[in-house]
Amino acid sequence: MRRGLKAIDLSDNRVFSTVIKLAVPAMIAQLVNVLYSIVDRMFVGNIEGIGDIALAGVGVCAPITTLISSFAFLVGTGGAPIFAMALGEGDDNKAKKILSTAAAMLVVIAVIVTVAVCSALRPILMTFGASDNSYEYARQYLLVYALGAVFSITATGLNQFIIAEGYSGVGMATVVIGAVANIALDPLFIFTFGMGVTGAALATVISQTLSFAFVIVFLTRRSVKCRLALGKPSLKTAKKIAVMGISPFAIMATDSVIIIAVNVVLQRYGGEDGDMWITVSTIVQAFLSLITMPMLGISTGTQPVLSFNYGAKNPDLIRKAEIRIVGSCLVFTTVMFALSFVIAEPFTALFTSDPQITEKSVWGVRVYMIGIIPLALQYAFVDGFTALGQPKFAIVLSLTRKIVLYLVSAAALPAFFGVESAFYAEPIADIGAAALSTATFVFAFPRILAKISPQKEAAQNTQTDETV
Repeated sequence: MRRGLKAIDLSDNRVFSTVIKLAVPAMIAQLVNVLYSIVDRMFVGNIEGIGDIALAGVGVCAPITTLISSFAFLVGTGGAPIFAMALGEGDDNKAKKILSTAAAMLVVIAVIVTVAVCSALRPILMTFGASDNSYEYARQYLLVYALGAVFSITATGLNQFIIAEGYSGVGMATVVIGAVANIALDPLFIFTFGMGVTGAALATVISQTLSFAFVIVFLTRRSVKCRLALGKPSLKTAKKIAVMGISPFAIMATDSVIIIAVNVVLQRYGGEDGDMWITVSTIVQAFLSLITMPMLGISTGTQPVLSFNYGAKNPDLIRKAEIRIVGSCLVFTTVMFALSFVIAEPFTALFTSDPQITEKSVWGVRVYMIGIIPLALQYAFVDGFTALGQPKFAIVLSLTRKIVLYLVSAAALPAFFGVESAFYAEPIADIGAAALSTATFVFAFPRILAKISPQKEAAQNTQTDETV
């Protein structure tokens, strides 16, 4: 963090270069971020004697920890677009108020979440798919993770504002610091100190604390464009942040709800093999996150160029940027689809040596990949709507994919076709949502840009002059 660190020029006419500068660090950051959960699961799955059942316990925690993280996106991804718009308008005071309000919201939410989770550990875990065998491992992991939630929520949320200022490389560094620390600490705590699942959670919390410290130090430097400073939170601003953040929050929160629901379905229809199917699902979801999280990095990491130019009333740059964002997402998912046929089996081997779990997990990955390329359109268009200040479109499209398409399919299919059919809910939701999002964006995008069209403003000014 040297003095004079240069931010990306979000108004640069070289749109492709700007998108790449934003997308690549954000994509790498999210890819590295996946290592938090994957490394935990990999080491936990290899604990001698209890690896598979311990992994099932951590798998039950996975959607809950994702739900906890989603509160960071409620504030971070909700506040970052209006923060970037304020910078585009040249209103630095407004931007500072948004940043300080967001910081206060993150801390308050984190404390509430910690108290809520710690006070109801057993009901939460048993409701979300833990069995009598896996409960103790799930409890050990979630208790430690929840106690450190204030660091993970605040660091993740504020990091979105660093990216929104144009410091995409610093945003990447925030995540890399935590991930590298996690990789180093996991084997130390799990095996050397013999702490098992508790050690995995503790390693994650310490790593997230380091990321938190890095974010705070950077945002309080005098050399940044908009510094974080103590100030009275604005309820009006907080409401705007919450409204804008509903969509990204819903995407992550419903991800968690869906995984939880699927775990319950797998336990119910899996019978005596319920824990085995949850382990399979945990591995398949980990593989999917290798694709969806970096793609989320592309679609959310490039939001500043859309939001900034919306505030600056530059529709031409917005059009060019959106085309390149969609193209980047499609290229990424196509490459990952092809790689999945090569890396699915060795990836699964990182978690388990059980041949049955390995076979089922590789099969599950193949099923999930059916709709992965169309899913790129869903991510690009939904996050594009959020960046342009249109949360109503984003939230409807997000909930349609997760609740109407995925959850209904996951609940209904096993009743007719057995437990394995639950895995087909993912491609059904991905393909259906991609079609709906594309149609909606084609219809709404020109109307959104018309609101800031220079031609429209010129026409209005001419009418005003004639009237006067």
